[in-house]
Amino acid sequence: MDQLFLPLLVVVMVGSMFWLSSRNRKQQQAAAAFRDNLQPGQDVVTIGGAFGTVVSVDGDVVALETAPGVVTRWTKAAIARLVETPVADEDADDLEPDEDPEWDEQDWDEEDWDETGEDAEELDEDSEDSEDASGPEDDRRG
Repeated sequence: MDQLFLPLLVVVMVGSMFWLSSRNRKQQQAAAAFRDNLQPGQDVVTIGGAFGTVVSVDGDVVALETAPGVVTRWTKAAIARLVETPVADEDADDLEPDEDPEWDEQDWDEEDWDETGEDAEELDEDSEDSEDASGPEDDRRG
């Protein structure tokens, strides 16, 4: 059993190292293909976290506009990824600017709420409890 364990362990280790290296190699090839296909007008993020729009690509140098009128130069290897454009919420397009989708005026009952937003019934109960607890003090005020 011990004679079979060591060779099996070595085979598993070599196989996992090969699998990891091939996966890493595929990721590097995909990143290189992405950087080779950079086009002006694309919004990108650098490895340092700077956002910019590709202005031009000249060999290994990429010119990014990071602010209006501010163009910086970067190597292609410094470009990490494209900026993902946010997906528009379909329901948000149907709403008026002042509408809140979670707000329902039918749920609002002005009699149950005071100006502080606390439930009026709870406040009444709290005040009754405090009157019971301070009964002797009320006699002195009177």
